[in-house]
Amino acid sequence: MTGSANSDDIPNIDIGHAYDQHYVDAEIHYEHHEKMADFFGRNMPVHHHDRFYQVHVILNGTVRVHLDETSYTVKGPMFFFTPPTVPHAFVTDNNATGHVITARQQLVWELMGAMIPTGLASKSFINSPLCVALSPEKDPTAERMLHLLTLMADENDHTSMEHTLALKALLQLVLIDIARLSDQKQPKQKTRKEDVRIFHRFNELIEAHFCEHLTLTQYSEMISVTEARLNEICRRLAGLPSKRLIMERLMQEARRQLTYSVAPITEISYQLGFKDPAYFARFFRRNAGVTASEYREKVK
Repeated sequence: MTGSANSDDIPNIDIGHAYDQHYVDAEIHYEHHEKMADFFGRNMPVHHHDRFYQVHVILNGTVRVHLDETSYTVKGPMFFFTPPTVPHAFVTDNNATGHVITARQQLVWELMGAMIPTGLASKSFINSPLCVALSPEKDPTAERMLHLLTLMADENDHTSMEHTLALKALLQLVLIDIARLSDQKQPKQKTRKEDVRIFHRFNELIEAHFCEHLTLTQYSEMISVTEARLNEICRRLAGLPSKRLIMERLMQEARRQLTYSVAPITEISYQLGFKDPAYFARFFRRNAGVTASEYREKVK
């Protein structure tokens, strides 16, 4: 990793502990992007995965990706590949679908190690983040990779040893295709490091204070920038205004609580910093298109 960010300040997300405890000790974790986005949100602030590689494949919509200090805006289908400890953040459209694979570092080294002597992969490939647009209608490798991911989704519904072996075999084939596609990585966007720092700092502050319902002025003062500059940076890097990012984090937590908590909706509204449950009810319905109780019923 070459970025100047202090990794101690960047959250380390262990999927097995933070998202799906059935996979605490698993070498491979597969999930549909849309299901994971419902839990973590469509705007994923900067984070990293210690000792885990991750592959995100987004099939549709516009994706804004920040890998270390490099930014990309790509139309799906596309994938981005993040080695362990590489800071990354991304924003996807609300209707985006796809695949997310998280694999232990040691397993990926084992699977890719056999590829290096053949020239299919280099040591730098193992350590370098990638962002690649896919054209399955023109490129057989891209078409095959997407098919392999569909097979991984099918195998993931089972827990027997043969399915685990199949997942490993499919992952190796996916890694081979990623290596073949790696020379098609997207051109970098010219983004000032200071703007990236401000964007990441804003996301960190949202994470720390979203339940306090701070004003945009208060956030701007904590970052020492004007509201106008903060808003311009958010629109450019995330495609969303700064106020929308704050609201999205509140909605993410509301959906999470309604999905995984048995607390009454009134209590959830207070936990989220709403002094008036009726205002929370209007806020949720305006942004979700359904009432909180209807949403809870749908996801249970």
